[in-house]
Amino acid sequence: MTDAIIETPRLLLVPVTLPIVEAVLENRPEEVAALRQARLPNAFSEPTSRRAETTVWPGRALIERAFCASLDAIRHAPEARLWGDRIALTRDGERRIVGSVIFHGRPDDNGLVEVGYGVEESAQKQGFATEAVGACVEWVLTQPRVKKVRATTPPWHQASIRVLEKCGFVPIGLEDHENLGEILVFER
Repeated sequence: MTDAIIETPRLLLVPVTLPIVEAVLENRPEEVAALRQARLPNAFSEPTSRRAETTVWPGRALIERAFCASLDAIRHAPEARLWGDRIALTRDGERRIVGSVIFHGRPDDNGLVEVGYGVEESAQKQGFATEAVGACVEWVLTQPRVKKVRATTPPWHQASIRVLEKCGFVPIGLEDHENLGEILVFER
């Protein structure tokens, strides 16, 4: 059941829904906060041609990288594209969004799913990524048809490599990525 909330000692990992993706892409932060009943990370600015525009976290650029599908494709089959995706919310004190764990759709015919993750800048170096990724990967490995989980990261991204290693991933090789160049491939 992909709409289950996953609980960890410090986090609630709640499903990403189509209304949340639409509100983020359409820069409606109040709606995102209301849908998740949590405070958003601090807004940030993405430069435009003439001025900086305040946008809601995670911002359109990050969403477009995380969701390798058009909004129309996500709308056409949200249950397939948003399968297993979670937003990480703090449990103690004021509920706030600190990051997300994204699976790139349902498992393929070989039982492989790919995971990506991110933690908002002010919440980094506090173990949230390891806690969220670890819990989501444990959960996904109990799902029907899932046999292994893959993750990729640039070789220079030591924090990401440490998260993957702490979550039981092992390096299996290198791949060329059209935007990032050479990336490390990990599996569990």
